[in-house]
Amino acid sequence: MRPDDWHLTEDVDAFLARAGDFLRSRPDLHTMALTVTETLRAHGPGAYGAEAPLLGYLEESGEVRAAFHRRARGLLSPTVLTPEQADALAARLAGLGHVLPGVSAEQHTAAAFAEAWRRRAGATPALRTQRVRLYRLGTPAPPDPHAEGRARRVGERDHEHLVRWCRAFTADVGEDFPADDAGWPGTRFAAKRFTFWETPDGTPVSMAGATPMVAGHVRVDPVYTPAPLRGRGYAGAVTTAVGRAALAAGARTVVLFADPANPTSTALYQRIGYDPVAEFTVYDFT
Repeated sequence: MRPDDWHLTEDVDAFLARAGDFLRSRPDLHTMALTVTETLRAHGPGAYGAEAPLLGYLEESGEVRAAFHRRARGLLSPTVLTPEQADALAARLAGLGHVLPGVSAEQHTAAAFAEAWRRRAGATPALRTQRVRLYRLGTPAPPDPHAEGRARRVGERDHEHLVRWCRAFTADVGEDFPADDAGWPGTRFAAKRFTFWETPDGTPVSMAGATPMVAGHVRVDPVYTPAPLRGRGYAGAVTTAVGRAALAAGARTVVLFADPANPTSTALYQRIGYDPVAEFTVYDFT
């Protein structure tokens, strides 16, 4: 395998023309690539910042075998790679002088690329302690415990409430969030559709977001319940409602990510029908 087997581009349409079918062949494993490229296609190369994105695919014998994307100044995010494919990609990028802050991928792929990047670029990889597990909805099951109330689509009148909960969610998981409402359009939440779970008296108690459907798949993200209201079945109720709504709208695949170190959330998602698919890890490069 040669480094030149990896084809690089900044043009999302050219990338999808070659790698689109490959990405759509496994929408669960390729959920991030599908949603990122759809955002770039819909909003242009500046959707994630002034720096152009970097996209690439591995072609052998006329077939695409793997792909990657990198948002502006972001982590490299490849699909599942063999060690040989990871080494060829590292050689290609290092040979062109690219500097990477890290890699985020399926755990074996991330480890293989981190080692290849150490050899090819002289970087020191450091494994982040936080992992995430990808789940795919199989047969939906009613949440247990059952929460009284109903699901309601979030509307314009709920914007302030939604922003407040998204800010609280990012604080819980250690992400940054804009200091004022002017930064909302640039967040990863702005393009998503949100649902509140309300108690019978109309009080919102939990929320779940969902990506727009692309390639017949929807990703549920984020799911948030304020700390004082947890343990009452609200997260299970709103997650179930969002998953069922996606299926009713025509989605063939519904996925979500969860922290495998959190036994409460992992048990919840499996009770309502989500099956584990793969674990993802991140290596930072110094």
